[in-house]
Amino acid sequence: MGLWSTIVGGIVSNADVHVPDYPFSNPTALEPPEEWARLREGCPVAPIRLPSGDQALLLTRYDDVKQVLSDPRFTRDLDAPDAAQVTANESGGVFGGMSSMSSDNHKAWRQLIGRTFTAKRVSAMQPRIEAMTGHLVGEMVKQGSPADLVSSLGFPLPVWVICDLLGVPDSDRDKFAYWSDTMLSLTRFTQDEIDAAQADFESYLKAHVEAKRAEPGDDLISELISIVGSLDGRLTEQLMIGTAKGLLVAGHETTANMIGKMVAMLLADRTRWERLLADRALIRTAVEESLRFDANPGFGMPRYLSEEVEVGGERLPAGTTVVCSMASANRDERQFADAATMVLDRRPNTHVAFGAGPHSCIGQALARTELQTVLQVLLDRLPTLRLAEPAEALTRREGLVVGGLQAVPVAW
Repeated sequence: MGLWSTIVGGIVSNADVHVPDYPFSNPTALEPPEEWARLREGCPVAPIRLPSGDQALLLTRYDDVKQVLSDPRFTRDLDAPDAAQVTANESGGVFGGMSSMSSDNHKAWRQLIGRTFTAKRVSAMQPRIEAMTGHLVGEMVKQGSPADLVSSLGFPLPVWVICDLLGVPDSDRDKFAYWSDTMLSLTRFTQDEIDAAQADFESYLKAHVEAKRAEPGDDLISELISIVGSLDGRLTEQLMIGTAKGLLVAGHETTANMIGKMVAMLLADRTRWERLLADRALIRTAVEESLRFDANPGFGMPRYLSEEVEVGGERLPAGTTVVCSMASANRDERQFADAATMVLDRRPNTHVAFGAGPHSCIGQALARTELQTVLQVLLDRLPTLRLAEPAEALTRREGLVVGGLQAVPVAW
């Protein structure tokens, strides 16, 4: 048995065992926390202290993370009485209220969303995404070099895309950005701020649904309204609003941050950018490798254990809360050759950046389309693009569930 044998009911019984605070800090914004490799090697099921002060277990190896994310006994019931709270401000956050949908309802919801949020819909959006990317890059060029890629392109593009998908006015994107931040808060907002923002968000979405019911358009919400009540009526209006919220977070904040991180990673070693300039066929695999290599992804995915299960050679009792570090799993040497190296033509690339199993990210096709389009347009329009300051000087966004960079200063 490993370190878990010193823990009883989530409480460390051996006072000599140090329980580190989580999330860990990175040496620099593009480098992984030193703890990942150490834990993968010596303690793949490790006790951690969450921002709330509660304790949980961190999984850092690929096989363990994939097992847990795919196992229905590891639930999203994070508001169970004995579940560890992720943050002190749990209500209204992205991990709050996760248990509101039963497994049957979740399956029905996935089936329904799968019928509407299709590869065909994403493919049909690609020309508009490319046109908006070109427009934003053009505006950045007009403003002159150097510029901040995050504020010029990273955040405006995905929020425009999600507004387009949901059929909401692009002029509301600043509201969406703020509401999204409050849902993703670890330490940035108070509970009162989160509650007020989420109440505003709920009111906005209810009004939007009513408007779309009265005057449908060619958007996801209108299509969902047209089939609400199907699948035995299990998709209620509340779940539809939850769908819109989930798509906002998945489709806006995570992709926005990933655009900045991807470009920063590719420019941090200029030979990577030069390789892409010489061979555009690498764009798709370079995007996948950027997702795998991301050292600053944020919190990870928490799960609550409904019954005793063995993970990584440890027997975990019912009531245990675990956090899956997909980013550490993506650097597991047991799964990826040269895991600590960014290999632009890596094939196969079985990363778990979008999760695994029944709860894997439903917006991953859209995210991939945006990332590939951004890379294509930047290579075409700004082949001389470079970082305007050393990669070591880049700073992380702090206090949110998702990782990201405050700014990515670029020149050309």
